[in-house]
Amino acid sequence: MSDEKRTPTPPYHDNSLEKGEGVQVQSFSENDYRYHFNAHDLDRVQRQLKQRHIQMIAIAGTIGTGLFLGSGGALATSGPLGALIAYILVGTTAYSTLCSLGEMTCWAPISGTFPHFAGRWVDPAMGFAVGWNYFYGNAITIPTEISAATVLLTFWDLNTKHAAIYIAVIWLVTLTINIFGARWFGEAEFIFAIIKLSLIIALLLSGLVIDLGGGPTHDRVGFRFWKHPGALNRADLVSNLNTDRFLAWVNVLVQASFSFQGMEIVAIAASETENPRRNIAKAVRRVFWRILIFYILGVLMIGMLVAYDDPLLLQDTGTAAQSPFVIAINRAGVKVFPHIINACIFSSAFSAGNTFLFGSSRILYGLALRGQAPKLFTWCTKNGLPLPAVLLCSCFALLAFMTVSKGGETVFNWFVGLTTTSSFFGWWAINLTFIRFRSGMSAQGIDPASNTYYNRFQPYVAYWGLFWTGLFIIVNGYSVFFDWDTSFFLISYSQTEQILEGFEMDFYTGIPTMEETENYTDPPNTFLGRVAEVVF
Repeated sequence: MSDEKRTPTPPYHDNSLEKGEGVQVQSFSENDYRYHFNAHDLDRVQRQLKQRHIQMIAIAGTIGTGLFLGSGGALATSGPLGALIAYILVGTTAYSTLCSLGEMTCWAPISGTFPHFAGRWVDPAMGFAVGWNYFYGNAITIPTEISAATVLLTFWDLNTKHAAIYIAVIWLVTLTINIFGARWFGEAEFIFAIIKLSLIIALLLSGLVIDLGGGPTHDRVGFRFWKHPGALNRADLVSNLNTDRFLAWVNVLVQASFSFQGMEIVAIAASETENPRRNIAKAVRRVFWRILIFYILGVLMIGMLVAYDDPLLLQDTGTAAQSPFVIAINRAGVKVFPHIINACIFSSAFSAGNTFLFGSSRILYGLALRGQAPKLFTWCTKNGLPLPAVLLCSCFALLAFMTVSKGGETVFNWFVGLTTTSSFFGWWAINLTFIRFRSGMSAQGIDPASNTYYNRFQPYVAYWGLFWTGLFIIVNGYSVFFDWDTSFFLISYSQTEQILEGFEMDFYTGIPTMEETENYTDPPNTFLGRVAEVVF
């Protein structure tokens, strides 16, 4: 470490950097490689996302094919009770991860987000590894979502020759939205969020009506399928019934985790959000209710409406035809809903591809700012768009064309399988970083309650998330620890002798002050304004 010692600085000290304004670095030596990411980095993105954008992204950002379609696979694998318990457990893990990330982001709403935090408060090498791992996971997920959207179109068009055209159109539209900048991205996601929320609310209400016998057939379902074929399915792997049911439930843990991935986009967008500390804190506080209402109630509802051994549930069309909601609605005699549901799920898949393009480009931009990616990717337009990063990340979407050929699907599915473990590593790193973040604050006498967002149950919430995300990584495929090169990559770059002590951590340099990020706004004085304040 450099001989130059840190001078104590009060929270939100004025010698900070906000959107490219130069500052005089007083706390650390610029020659100390461990702190080189603090040699202020020409951050040129602009705060264009408004409160309603970030709140709707937080509320509906991860609602997509994982819930509408993937929940059916969870039900078929473990039964209604097994699926419900799995979603509750994974939901608490996702919530704990976002609580940890939200608190760190409210302290430092800067470009680079949690890979930067890992390098700043754990180990610079870990920040490098986490950043590139998460960039890779997001970038590879772009073609995954575009392919899913293309498959959804086969609900109406069975001509496989049109797949390449659909992929090209979806790619160009996604790229266009991102090239127009964060403001247009926010508007697009705002509209998609409204569609997704409208769909899930309609499905929950329709499911309740059907379950109580209000459908055209007037068949009252109740909890019939919890009794026959039963609440728990088995995996057919071992002869012992209870062990076999447990193994089926373990498989569902991974399936359920897919539905929650991508929640980090709220923090990734913090450096481009108006009043980020206030809006991020507000968004994180609402996530608990989103998980409870949309995910937990949604899984409970499908478990009441469809038996886990329903033959239609086991089909793999990739369209609304395999959705448990559609199966239940068709059985109840309502025929128009499937087309509406498929259109909404298509918009969800498109939204996910759009979001992952935004997220991967900003992670790459953050890496470049810290000198961990080519400097070219730090370049921004006058409107604050990291154009080279967006263009490079959009090229990953071209991998979706591999699905057009049968041979390409095998290679493409291999990439898809790797992205899931990448996301789990991201969650694990967030919780680990937060534990070190709180430890450093304690060592330096900083009161965590002085932060805009503060969770009084921390750091125990982070310990919960750290344990379960580590378990998800193992469950997702233990062979990865023997054959997958990425594990060697993480070990090589994360486990060094440079792990920061609490008193060494920097909690101030380059972090914008409260005055620089938060603007006072008059409270709404109309009825619609007050409603919007509550909703958004």
